[in-house]
Amino acid sequence: MVPRALPSRPRLRLPRGRAADAALAGAVLVLVAVGSLRSLIGDREESWEATALGWALLVAACAALYVCRRHPVPTAAFVLAATIAYYLVSAYDGPLMVAFVIALYTVAAGGRLRAAIVLAALGLLLTGTGTLLGNHDVNGVALFMMTGWLVGVVALGWVRDNRLALAREAEQRAASEERLRIARELHDVVGHHISLINVQSAAALRRLRKDPEGGPRRAEEALGAVKDTSREALRELRAVLGVLRQADESAPTAPAAGLDRLGDLVAAARLTGLDVEVRADGEGRPLPAEVDLAAYRIVQESLTNVTRHAHATAVTVRTERGPRHITVEVTDNGRGPAPVGGGSGSGITGMRERARALGGRLTAGPGPQGGFTVRATLPCPDTPEPAARPKGALPTP
Repeated sequence: MVPRALPSRPRLRLPRGRAADAALAGAVLVLVAVGSLRSLIGDREESWEATALGWALLVAACAALYVCRRHPVPTAAFVLAATIAYYLVSAYDGPLMVAFVIALYTVAAGGRLRAAIVLAALGLLLTGTGTLLGNHDVNGVALFMMTGWLVGVVALGWVRDNRLALAREAEQRAASEERLRIARELHDVVGHHISLINVQSAAALRRLRKDPEGGPRRAEEALGAVKDTSREALRELRAVLGVLRQADESAPTAPAAGLDRLGDLVAAARLTGLDVEVRADGEGRPLPAEVDLAAYRIVQESLTNVTRHAHATAVTVRTERGPRHITVEVTDNGRGPAPVGGGSGSGITGMRERARALGGRLTAGPGPQGGFTVRATLPCPDTPEPAARPKGALPTP
């Protein structure tokens, strides 16, 4: 019986978008209005006309914050102008500067650092000038504190903008790496098997044409190999797609490819007419999943290149386990790499990327006795306990 998941507690949903803008403008208006009630009650220090004009400027400055996120610089300039006008016409000191501070932060957090600095400097200059014109004196301590506030707000906005930019860059980099990983897996799975199908079907047709009597039997063997290869291609492709669908599951069930399936690669290559020799040197604990997968894919892609481009008759696959590394080498007796324009070049590039992602290295070039050699060395720490390879996981190469 599968246990039911416990119902999750309802989360407090904060307003977003226009609702968040309206909530911010309303909250600032309430704060500023409460701080300015002295102009409506108590002893009069100015005319009611001046008070009405001051409250109109106060409401306009706070209401403008509703569009601040969409139009930060014009809104901040308007709020600054309304704030300066308020302090010029009203004899009461209120917290309207809070609205300008919030608008200034929005400008800086939106990546407009120069505009934020200019607005902060204008705010200091105009506030000091207005205070001097109204009171014929400037409070140095208050001006100093205001400078600290504005500088701090601009700095906080700049830090937030940088953090958001770094987060976006990391997200884009992760998406690019994921696309590369998926493309590499699909290239290795589909490209290898399609190449074998191409070679085996061509061999079947050639046998039918050249040997009308014995050809059908040998062609049947080749077509049987095509059937097996296509079935294996579908199985691996479904495994890759299945793991992608299981991104939210903690334990995918599809088996991951590894060197324990090296025999399948060798058998498929032999069906194309290649004489394949396998040498395994050294012993060690089980390979980590990502190393096992990378080694398997490198051998797979190397054999694919041999069948497609090398015109070889024999190939040697060698694996060597060291205490902290594994070496995979595939050598053929063919004519070497494909000429320029004969392939996409993504195969060797993909193998190099796999090795580099694990801290290893891969070389590909002519062998000492001719032919072509692909050699990869992958780090493999000898951990105290055997590392169990998670089933179905596609390790990040």
